[in-house]
Amino acid sequence: MVQQETLTAERVLTGPADSWSEALRIARETCDTAAAAQRAGFPIPRRRPDGWGARGLRPGWVFDWTAATVDAWEHDGMFRTGGSSPFPW
Repeated sequence: MVQQETLTAERVLTGPADSWSEALRIARETCDTAAAAQRAGFPIPRRRPDGWGARGLRPGWVFDWTAATVDAWEHDGMFRTGGSSPFPW
């Protein structure tokens, strides 16, 4: 018998939402849409109009949505949409 290795990792999905349940629902929709496109041989869709998006999805990943957590995140200035960067690269 061959034992399959179980890999675990955290995934961070960000985007605007009015409630914790909405954030979890949108995150799941975003991941499901990306996985369906990938399985069908299409590129993963870019960012949705509401700001949510998935990147770096690996084939075969299985998300444990029952273990998902949601938390508020405030923009801290580390990520910039344009202009100067505090980093030299």
